[in-house]
Amino acid sequence: MATLVHTLADHSDDVNYCAFSSSCLATCSLDKTIRVYSLNNFTELPYSPLKGHTYAVHCCCFSPSGHVLASCSTDGTTMVWDAGDGRVLAVLAQPSGSPVRVCRFSPDSTYLVSGAADGSLVLWNTQSLKLYRSGNVKDGSLVACAFSPNGNFFVTGSSCGDLTIWDDKMRCLCNEKAHDLGVTCCDISSQPISDGEHGFRHFQMASCGQDNQIKLWLILFADVLGVELKYKCTLNGHSAPVLACAFSYDGQMLVSGSVDKCVIIYETTTGNTLHTLSQHTRYVTACAFAPCSPLLATGSMDKTVNIWHFDLKQPCAANTVENEPKVAVEDWSEDDVSAWLCAQDLADFVGLFKRNNIDGKELLNLTKESLANELKIESLGLRSKVLQKIEELRIKMISVTVPDEFLCPITRELMKDPVIAADGYSYEKDAIENWISNKRRSSPMTNLPLPSLVLTPNRTLKMAISRWLETQQK
Repeated sequence: MATLVHTLADHSDDVNYCAFSSSCLATCSLDKTIRVYSLNNFTELPYSPLKGHTYAVHCCCFSPSGHVLASCSTDGTTMVWDAGDGRVLAVLAQPSGSPVRVCRFSPDSTYLVSGAADGSLVLWNTQSLKLYRSGNVKDGSLVACAFSPNGNFFVTGSSCGDLTIWDDKMRCLCNEKAHDLGVTCCDISSQPISDGEHGFRHFQMASCGQDNQIKLWLILFADVLGVELKYKCTLNGHSAPVLACAFSYDGQMLVSGSVDKCVIIYETTTGNTLHTLSQHTRYVTACAFAPCSPLLATGSMDKTVNIWHFDLKQPCAANTVENEPKVAVEDWSEDDVSAWLCAQDLADFVGLFKRNNIDGKELLNLTKESLANELKIESLGLRSKVLQKIEELRIKMISVTVPDEFLCPITRELMKDPVIAADGYSYEKDAIENWISNKRRSSPMTNLPLPSLVLTPNRTLKMAISRWLETQQK
């Protein structure tokens, strides 16, 4: 069930884009502004609206941590804002001066991409806020962009209908004619598909266009075969050009918005239509799922943004949810764990977990070290996926929202070993160590250089988290 829970009507012109962080929603408009709202009660933040662009704002996006917001405009600039107080951190001018139509952060926040109407593409270094690489598509305007979950490549879509895959050095890996009348949007699912038998890495992508179509693709990576963009299927339902598309965080749903004024939510595994939402009175130009809550935002030329709440246990997940054990996780048997693995698309690990006698209690105690050293799961990506699913289980066990100060700003997960960095903020120790080891000497929160790399255990915060966890288990 998708329920309309709120309508935002603050923009004075067409809404062009919507973007979520874990705690906020940003919207941008032809009225030259960006507005930012809290997800707690959908009230506008004190510093909103953000004003600085001199012409229409086409796109906005949060950095993965949610602490930085980028926006781009017809004025030929991409502006970088502090999402905490609305300060302008940088104004990045497209070298050609062409109107900038799309911007995206890489998953590790190292780069920010801006694509323009003349086909120019710039990769900005987010630490130095300087140009790192630049390039051009063959024809048309750049109107769409999406990064892979691992950040190793990104895809752009152009008004001439091409999808182009680039690596992080701005080298063109693949180019495909996708939509006859032009691409309007594209998105890559955050959940990659692995093929252990052949060693392939599959990424699912969606694109939509002026041809009224939504197409699903597989991006295939193999050491020998290189990169291949493989057409999977076309999703039907819209009767006019499709202007926006986006995957849900778990990759099980895809939402689209169209000139026909409709929003359609699809089940990605079958292509079935789950919902058709028809509340907007003009073209639907934007749609986005929230990363950490069952919310959907849709924006329109009717100057409004609709916020929808949807049931996580929709038909799209019915084939897996019904197989999930109903007893408390810590009381799961080995068979219950096997059923859960299958429900999370991790069936390849059933045999491994059974051989190691992993029951519910053991499952909740798994760490990245035990997955690597004891279970011998070599792939970092697969270890991360298993840990993410386990963390989702842990969160389900906690009935109330975790206080924001207990969440690591980098991972947005409950901290187990918090440390204080030289910027004064607390982080999960492993997360900030990995941040620094990747030669990022700037603060994840402020983007300013860290005066020192010394990390100090935050014992007071650790004790507070422990006490809070104890209260949740009573």
